[in-house]
Amino acid sequence: MLFIYLDTMALKKKKASKKKSSSNRTTHREVLEEIIRVDHAGEYGATKIYDGQIAVFGKSSKLGKTIQHMADQEQEHIDKFNELILEHRVRPTALLPLWNVAGYALGASTALMGEKAAMACTVAVEKVIGEHYQEQLELLGDDHKDLKKTISKFRDDELEHHDIGIEHDAESAPGYKIMSKVIELGCKTAIAISKKI
Repeated sequence: MLFIYLDTMALKKKKASKKKSSSNRTTHREVLEEIIRVDHAGEYGATKIYDGQIAVFGKSSKLGKTIQHMADQEQEHIDKFNELILEHRVRPTALLPLWNVAGYALGASTALMGEKAAMACTVAVEKVIGEHYQEQLELLGDDHKDLKKTISKFRDDELEHHDIGIEHDAESAPGYKIMSKVIELGCKTAIAISKKI
């Protein structure tokens, strides 16, 4: 009788272990999907912000060339996340049309406010994205080394953009603190929404 009881207990533990393992894989997959989805959305939005700024400043002005350099890096980022979306069969956010309009409007409107305001926008956006990428690197741990390497490089690019904005007097833009907080809040909201939708 004792053997039957012990055998039954061992079977229950084995089933519970399998269920837990399956649940962890699902959770792991969901985390991977969220990371790729939200990063794809963020890089898409970044390309649109710079498109809006370039539409105002042009590509030939001194600042236009600087913005084009950042836009080129963002294009590399979105190209990579387009590959990852396909490779990992991740559904992109359903909000891409919204981020298209919102990103372009943010870029163009801050550029219309002047060079310093455009750079203040860059500083605010890249600050949030740099922090966001750092959180993802910590979350991924030793899993997905290739993805981690990609995110690490992109984080460094975003921090370079942040520093370029500071070097271009972003902090002396009229209403810098308020504008930065509003843009940072908008970015954080877009990140939270794009993970799921």
